Amino acid sequence: MPTGDGEYKVTDTQARFAVAVREGRAINDVSWTPGRVLLSNRRLILASNDGKRTIPLSRLQRLGGRHDANQSIARVSNYVSFDLGEQVLLVAAADHESFERDVYRALLDQRTLMAKHPAVEGGVVQDTGWEQARVKIDENGLGAALEGGAFVEFDLDDISGLDAAKRTVDGEKKPVIEVSHTDDEDTSIETHLAGTPQRMRFVESWLRKGEERSSTNVDLSSRDREVLMALYSGVSPFEIPAFLGSDVDEVEETFERLIELEVVEEVRVRREVALNSRGRNIASEAMNEQ
Repeated sequence: MPTGDGEYKVTDTQARFAVAVREGRAINDVSWTPGRVLLSNRRLILASNDGKRTIPLSRLQRLGGRHDANQSIARVSNYVSFDLGEQVLLVAAADHESFERDVYRALLDQRTLMAKHPAVEGGVVQDTGWEQARVKIDENGLGAALEGGAFVEFDLDDISGLDAAKRTVDGEKKPVIEVSHTDDEDTSIETHLAGTPQRMRFVESWLRKGEERSSTNVDLSSRDREVLMALYSGVSPFEIPAFLGSDVDEVEETFERLIELEVVEEVRVRREVALNSRGRNIASEAMNEQ
């Protein structure tokens, strides 16, 4: 793959691909074609025994969504769908999570947005101006290096809400994403991001994965909720057995289950745990129901 004019390779991996929509019509007899996928910051190349196809990323309108036209597609749990408008391509890579992240890297890494940070801090609106921000995608989420020297990290595990709107930015109406998240001090803040419609669609799509992680729709037992509410109220993990009148082993099992459900995260071995964004949302809801 040529790397001139600022083009560089992002990934080269084995995958299967298919066309789910052609000329605006869903295809019923979709089948997977094995091959190789090359991705740069400019284009996607699908290579198989049938030949090679190149798709400029500038044609991409959106990512995501299921297109399970038949059982051969529906049986594949994870794939990336590339919506080109009149056509939708599906790519199921050997390592789905890594490939999906690479796609967002190709679309967003080193691209420029406008940011207002913090727009809201601790529930109080801040008198903050817009400034340029350069984006970086990593396995934890999205980072933004602001023109003024600050660096904002949007850890997917710390995103609790996302709102899309149109706002006036430097005198011009632009798509704006209002991201509710927490900083290193666990302070609740809101950062606003703005940019071109296409770029903001991809930023929103990536950050939505954090909002999904923070969803409170988790099947928890009454004991699970008691432990979450105790943590939310400031009770130390080591004091929870005495606080709830429970056996240490029983509380340890609850911690294990909550870690598996990605509601708490292990701080260090010997079971010190801390609520993450999802856990805080669930505990807050549980306490409101009391």
